[in-house]
Amino acid sequence: MKFIKSGITSAALIMSLSLCAFIPAGARENKQQPPPPKSEGQKQDKGQKPAPEEGPQEDEPIKLGAALVTVPFNVTDKQNRYINELGKSDVELLEDNKPQQIFSFERQTDLPITIAMLIDISGSQEFTLPSEVTAGKSFFTQVLRPKKDLAAVVTFENESVLVQNLTSDIEKLYRALDSVRISVQTPSVGPVGGTPPINPRGAGSTAMYDSIYSVSSDLLKHEAGRRVIILVTDGQDTSSQVKLREAIEVTWRNEIIVYAIGIGDQFYGVDSGVLKKVAAETGGRAFFPRSDSDLAKAYALIDEDLRSQYIASYGSSNEAKDGSFRTIQVKVKNRKELTVRHRRVYFASKR
Repeated sequence: MKFIKSGITSAALIMSLSLCAFIPAGARENKQQPPPPKSEGQKQDKGQKPAPEEGPQEDEPIKLGAALVTVPFNVTDKQNRYINELGKSDVELLEDNKPQQIFSFERQTDLPITIAMLIDISGSQEFTLPSEVTAGKSFFTQVLRPKKDLAAVVTFENESVLVQNLTSDIEKLYRALDSVRISVQTPSVGPVGGTPPINPRGAGSTAMYDSIYSVSSDLLKHEAGRRVIILVTDGQDTSSQVKLREAIEVTWRNEIIVYAIGIGDQFYGVDSGVLKKVAAETGGRAFFPRSDSDLAKAYALIDEDLRSQYIASYGSSNEAKDGSFRTIQVKVKNRKELTVRHRRVYFASKR
């Protein structure tokens, strides 16, 4: 598969992405500052409860050296309203169908977010690209916090091109989106009568799975905080070297959430099944907008999703360091009507 940067050689990109491995994963996280000392005359009100201490409690021991598994998740009701008042005692977490002891639990809205926006530039996007660019700009403006969050723009057809590397500079992201163009194609002539052409993308092809794989394993792998892919495509893959399962597995390994925006042409439409699967397996959502306003709403919901997450951590009761993948299930106790979205699998450490 190919993953190249616009204006430079693929070798140079590989070198630049490899350097990310030497940047500490927590480099962009804010350090916790100790609370200010109380003045000598300051006393606690009689009716005031002491603030709970952060971290594990005494009745929740965890073995030293045990690898913590971190699970971000969202909870919504039947009307897609977010449930933001849950406590640790309301949640049950299972690994391979076995209950696990939750080590820490919190609503987390302040972690750094790293976003890669993958834009399909095959022929099916020709008439929707202007709307995608406008909505993408609005999304970056709403979501990205200066000097805290990062975003990149990647286009893909038969190969992936890094149009804009990770940055918090909104103007650079705007220019990258403005520069996106539909791939030049060889016109194809189909049967008369309004039926679709035999080869609607001409000499081109679409390698969506390869693009997900490359971005997950290179561009986002070593970034801090939450890692997110926004996948704007019709879901049709015609030429990837990797399979859909391999693309999903690499997102599991690197704890990446995928949100899919399904947009296609009038002839072949959208492969909603593939996009729903990628999103569901990684803890994201799939949207299928039919208008500019629907597209704007989809981006607004993704923004809200990222700001309404719980994060639970646990030390697995399975101590084997075998590199195997293990299933995760998060449930809200006695609330079967609620929907919980999270990644389905993680890979155990090999050492």
